[in-house]
Amino acid sequence: MEEQQQQAGAPKPVAVDDNVAAAERKRKRQSLELQRERILSERTSSPHRRSALTIALADVEEKLAELGWTIHL
Repeated sequence: MEEQQQQAGAPKPVAVDDNVAAAERKRKRQSLELQRERILSERTSSPHRRSALTIALADVEEKLAELGWTIHL
């Protein structure tokens, strides 16, 4: 019983933390990629809406760049 209590309070191995962090980065990147695709698919004749979409696209691409993402053509 005492051994289980020690294990429960023990810090997680580094590999587990790395895997969790990598999974979180992947999830964020996928979410941002979906946002980028949605923004790019928007069609509007409103100059105000187009301007807002341009700003949103730049913001999403900046966040993606921070995650190490590059444009895949």
